[in-house]
Amino acid sequence: MCDDKRDEMQDKMCDDKRDEVQDKMCDDKRDEVQDKMQGDKRDEIRDKMQNEIQSVLTNWDVLGTAKQIYSTAWAISDEYVLKTYDNLEQLKKNGRMQMLLCRMGIPAAEIIQTRRGEIYAAEGSRYYMLSRKLPGSNAADITADGMAEKMGEVLGSLHQAFSKCEEILYTQSEPTDETISFPDCSLLEEMNGWVKESLYREHWMDEKNFCKAVQKLAEHYEELPRQLIHRDVHLGNFLFDQGTFSGYIDFDLSQRNIRVFDLCYFLAGLLAAQVGNGMEEIQWYDVISRTTAGYESRIPLTAAEKQAVPYVMENIELLFAAYFNEPETKHFRENALELFWFIFKREEQIWSALYS
Repeated sequence: MCDDKRDEMQDKMCDDKRDEVQDKMCDDKRDEVQDKMQGDKRDEIRDKMQNEIQSVLTNWDVLGTAKQIYSTAWAISDEYVLKTYDNLEQLKKNGRMQMLLCRMGIPAAEIIQTRRGEIYAAEGSRYYMLSRKLPGSNAADITADGMAEKMGEVLGSLHQAFSKCEEILYTQSEPTDETISFPDCSLLEEMNGWVKESLYREHWMDEKNFCKAVQKLAEHYEELPRQLIHRDVHLGNFLFDQGTFSGYIDFDLSQRNIRVFDLCYFLAGLLAAQVGNGMEEIQWYDVISRTTAGYESRIPLTAAEKQAVPYVMENIELLFAAYFNEPETKHFRENALELFWFIFKREEQIWSALYS
């Protein structure tokens, strides 16, 4: 009986082991098949994209391998950048701005005209614009020696150029094909409009604290200079070649608004990206001081602008909190609110950095 029991147990163990091995082999095979299918799908998508891009490039008589650099842009053989739009007016605005800046000697990407002399080509429901690739790459470390001052300088220079662009654009007696119109926006109106509506609808913050933040901005708002701004100032949109500034990119969000918005957006963005990720809080204050000094070497900030800097930063974060209203972006909203409170509690330190 003992032998029978032992044999029975051994047979069961063998069966279990065999089943386990077979299951693992099946799992491995299934994973292998799935990986191959996914790989084949990726190859198919890549090949289709390459064919579509090559078809588009015939509008310029340009040949080259396309490498996707972000969702709406491809590098073409490291010589050109092909960008796609679904809004033709947006493309024209961006393209005309780049052309105007280039004519002024500002380092923006040169637009390459199509064989028909247009700044874009249409394929299906999409529009494409080709520009010459600027040298350089994004600055990775704002704390590197002299980099914060350089960023301030190039932002100030861009604002000077934008101011001249406005003079040219708004003194034209008659509209032309090159006339560009930019949205005339107001951060304060957005805060009292769709951002407040989002708060009342979704209750993502105490209403009393929200109204207090908006009121602080409102008290200084009419004193803040307005002009054409970039609206998307971050390290990814400014290129440096061996430490020397080499170009501005991406004017898709350009609009008229308060001038100090760009500076505040940039500095708050650094806080979001780097504080707690390699940059100490004290370093952030130093970057504020040095970036502002660089900016003021081109354009002096008014007293009202300096006073409003933390208030503008706070309202930008509340704007982001309202914008990220989907379940999958919940963490972005939480991050924006965390940054709001971080800035709210450190207004004095920010002012000290601005005046140091």
